Amino acid sequence: MIKLNNLTKVYTGFKLNISLEIKPGTVCGLIGKNGAGKSTTLKTILGLVHPTGGYVEVLGKDPLKFSSKDKEKIGVCMSDSGFCQELHINDIVVILKNLYSDFNKKEFIKKCEELVLPLNQPIKSFSTGMMAKLRVLCAICHNSKLLVLDEPTAGLDVMARNDILDMLRNYMLEDEERTILISSHISTDLEGLCDEIVMIENGQIILKEDTDVLLGRYGMLKVNEEDYEKLDKAYIIRSLKRPYGYDCLTGEKQFYIDNYPGITIENSNLDNIIMLVLGNEKEVA
Repeated sequence: MIKLNNLTKVYTGFKLNISLEIKPGTVCGLIGKNGAGKSTTLKTILGLVHPTGGYVEVLGKDPLKFSSKDKEKIGVCMSDSGFCQELHINDIVVILKNLYSDFNKKEFIKKCEELVLPLNQPIKSFSTGMMAKLRVLCAICHNSKLLVLDEPTAGLDVMARNDILDMLRNYMLEDEERTILISSHISTDLEGLCDEIVMIENGQIILKEDTDVLLGRYGMLKVNEEDYEKLDKAYIIRSLKRPYGYDCLTGEKQFYIDNYPGITIENSNLDNIIMLVLGNEKEVA
């Protein structure tokens, strides 16, 4: 579905340089700090940014050579995109009908009603959550094969986030070949939605792993100074110095359970993996 081979994009003071493949039927989560290169990656995939070098293939083609029909196969929800605030949803229906040959007006209106999105009010009166739901709904309403979503649940309450995540899950269930690439800072959203996680730092991929593996095989060791010195570090991905000793991220939790029964080993979640891998504290390994 998406192939990036030595993709580079150079700006003053920043260079993106990544290779990545996302297969059909996959939900891939993109994680990284602000400025890490997430938005540049998404915009390059969409053909909105011309790469400095490397190879980009989306739906089997170079996105810079997409026809209007090719573009209809992609649904997009960017954090800085939106409609004129004076429009009503009924106005947006007309726009979508003219943009997409597979737009299903009846289904779109039905989903708006289910999400309690008023059809005849200017969208400037919508709450943040209502606007977020509308953006995602517009991205999935035309039988798109690929969704590219940039922070679709940012700033939303739990109920609004759950509504959007349910929309995305239903979108995937309707066609096993559909694919989602989503960036988010909300780790719990990614844990419940994504098949794999890609972590970017300073324009480079520093971790790519199946979500099930991250949550099952990975773990955090909490050890004092003495135990740390004796620890076999062959399977330690990253260690951070703490007041009590060290936090150590491992991708082989079972090895340390079997061989170090006396130390504290916690199950991993995306929050502590992000903290260990992207943390600003003193790194020692």
